[in-house]
Amino acid sequence: MADLSQITNFIEVAETLGTAGQPKAEQFADIKKAGYDTVINLAMPGEKALPEEGTLVSREGMVYVHIPVKWDAPQKADFDLFAKVLQANDGRRVFAHCVANMRVSAFTFLYRIIHQGIDPAEAKKTMQQIWNPHGVWEELVDEILRDHGIDYFDID
Repeated sequence: MADLSQITNFIEVAETLGTAGQPKAEQFADIKKAGYDTVINLAMPGEKALPEEGTLVSREGMVYVHIPVKWDAPQKADFDLFAKVLQANDGRRVFAHCVANMRVSAFTFLYRIIHQGIDPAEAKKTMQQIWNPHGVWEELVDEILRDHGIDYFDID
């Protein structure tokens, strides 16, 4: 397996899910060598993104999905689409990234709790390796969790 530790903020969340900040062009070959089948990019175009990322990913034989999420205005629909892509790739290894692994870690935190039944405290510890959401992100996370009967501020 390839070593992905050189990719900004890389975390192997589970056997089938890795998250990170923006990989460099040459790191997509390592992502493929590490066994990933699908790459999800949550960064907006122009945010340190590689304009040719879809082509780079496809050349490595992986599926590329771009879900542009506005940093200052994330939406529940963005998370819902992220969750649907993960569900559609069940059983495959997915590498999800944004600029610094903040958007992805928040969405992954939500996905693990809502769709995989992971203990919220465990999922929160993984997210906190990257950050503690604040502002619009904290509001979005709390809103989505409340929709599922969970209070974000009660998770220790």
